[in-house]
This record gives sequence, structure tokens and C-alpha cells, in this order.
Amino acid sequence: MNAPVAVVGPTATGKSDLAVRLAVELGGEVVNADSMQFYRGMDIGTAKVTAEQRQGVPHHLLDVLEVTEPASVAVYQREARAVVESLLAAGKVPVLVGGSGLYVQAVLDDLVFPGTDDRIRGQLENELAVFGAETLHGRLAQLDPAAALAILPTNGRRVVRALEVIELTGQPFSATLPKPGPARYGTVLVGLDREVTELDERVDRRVDRMFADGLVEEVRALESVGLREGRTASRALGYQQVLAAFDGEHDLATAAAETAQATRRYVRRQRSWFRRDRRVTWFDAGSEELVADVLALVAK
Repeated sequence: MNAPVAVVGPTATGKSDLAVRLAVELGGEVVNADSMQFYRGMDIGTAKVTAEQRQGVPHHLLDVLEVTEPASVAVYQREARAVVESLLAAGKVPVLVGGSGLYVQAVLDDLVFPGTDDRIRGQLENELAVFGAETLHGRLAQLDPAAALAILPTNGRRVVRALEVIELTGQPFSATLPKPGPARYGTVLVGLDREVTELDERVDRRVDRMFADGLVEEVRALESVGLREGRTASRALGYQQVLAAFDGEHDLATAAAETAQATRRYVRRQRSWFRRDRRVTWFDAGSEELVADVLALVAK
């Protein structure tokens, strides 16, 4: 059995640890599906697995972009599928892992990307500059609630793209996403979750640890190589709050508190996104039998 496994679910559930354990047990390699872990140098704030935590397991599509480069679902789809197919051809089990739902879906489903229109895109980007991402996100929520649920209100680039597709096609952006059928490659989808209160506490502890481990210094170093110019990277949770502190909008304690609050909101959107996918088998991430139970599912 060498069908891929996709480990999905909200932030701070322990997906990365499980992915490594599964790769060790199954003779596989990990394929990253967290859009912010594509970026070199964005380590602390994205909770990127360290070399030690990887336990010698090769990880693909980590550290593949500079912070000035935009992340593209279409490019990721092409590159991730190439990695998965190469691993399968070599008799290894690809273990796809991440909480970026659209990126996971791009690998496993027949996701097709509509074209672009420079006039519409330019008009929306002008509105973004004048009114801000959250105002445009409010418009998206009225036009396409499902898309608004999947896109962070602060992610202006994604909001603009969704509104552009709506205007281009005359239908909701979410309607361009395929209805989930059998997952490509026969992939087994494993969902990790925890009780809401427990997960909120884990998020708070994770944010405290990130700031204690040097997130502010990491943001400062990335700022010197163009973080502010990165339309995707600069909006990452934690990074945008620290940049705002550098600009005097609030102090670092407030930056930490706002990072935790925004992450908790993001967790709820992730949960809603993945829970709609009936192909996912859900597990309690805190179970002592987690690895054994997931391996039993994969072996079926």
C-alpha cells in the first residue's frame, strides 16, 4: 500500500508531528501544503519543523520562495503533483500535510484556475489600496459566503482574486471549486482536531513560545530582505502584527495578543473548511492511540 496520505485540520493540532511519524512508519516522505511554510526564513512564526523534528524524513516544498515572491495555488498544484507522482513511482508514500485547504484541494481535486483580466484586477487592487482588505472581504462575504470563510480577511491578494473571478465568470468563486469526488491518487484523508477550548489554549501557548523564541528578531531580519514588499508573506499571521508594532500602531504585547486572537479565528475557518469534506476521517489529536489508529485506517 503506497497511496498518499493527507493530514489536514486546524492549526496547532499536531499535524506536522503526525506526518513525520507516518512517513517513518510507512517509508514515505512529507510534502508541505502550508502556504506560509514555502517561505525561506519564516520559521518561528509558521512553526516550521526543524531538521531535528524531521527525523531524517525528506520534506518537499519547504523553503522554496523568497518573502518577496507571491504564493500561487496554480504553481503549487503543478509542483506538488510532480513531487507526489515522483514519490509514487519510486515506491514511497507521499504524506501531504498542511492547513491551507485550497492548496490541499489543488493537489487532490480537479481544481481549474479561471483566467485574469488586467482591467478588473487593477480596479480591485486600487480599491484594496484605498479601502483595505477587510472592507473588500466584507463585499466578498455578501457575494460568496463560502469563499469568504476560506480566505483570511487580511489576505488582500486572495480577496481580490476571488472578487475578480466572480466578476469574470458571473458566478461565486467557490462555484469554480470542484465538488469533492474520489481523491486523486487514492489519497487517504486524515483530519486532526481537538476540543475547542484545548485548541485555543494550545494556540495561546504556541504564540507565547514564538515570541519567546525570537519571532520579533525573525521579522526584523526578513524586513531587511523585503518582507514588506511581499504581498503574501507580509500578511502572514504574526508577521503582520509585528510589522504593525514596528510602525508604532501598537506595542509588542498587543502584537502577541492580536496574533493569538487572529489565529483562533483562523482555526475556526480551517475547521469549517475541512469539515465540509466528507472524505476526511477525523481523529482526536490528543489520543494516545493516534498513530496506531491512523495506520489502521491507511492499511484498509
